Amino acid sequence: MTQARLDTFQVIADPSRRQILHMLTQNSMTINSLAENFDMSRPAVSKHIKILYGAGFISIEDVGRERYCTLKEDGFNELHEWLKYYDDFWKSKLKKLETLLNKKSKK
Repeated sequence: MTQARLDTFQVIADPSRRQILHMLTQNSMTINSLAENFDMSRPAVSKHIKILYGAGFISIEDVGRERYCTLKEDGFNELHEWLKYYDDFWKSKLKKLETLLNKKSKK
């Protein structure tokens, strides 16, 4: 039985996954070194890693017996596009308000 893929917002909704992403902004880390930062089992951390990997937020590279996690841009692109839509929306609304207020102040 396969697990349904979570959407981007479900992936980042979990505080532990957000913390993992934040830790990876500093440098690549092994799964073991990531697990040391949490009060949960290594298999639980591995499950979070698998979700982040499946959503394109991280890549995993095997180096010897270690598995290194690195941030990847793909997962963030969907977030960026979603936020950009609303950023553009509000810029447009504020520009219209500015135009209206400038017309009223000239009267």
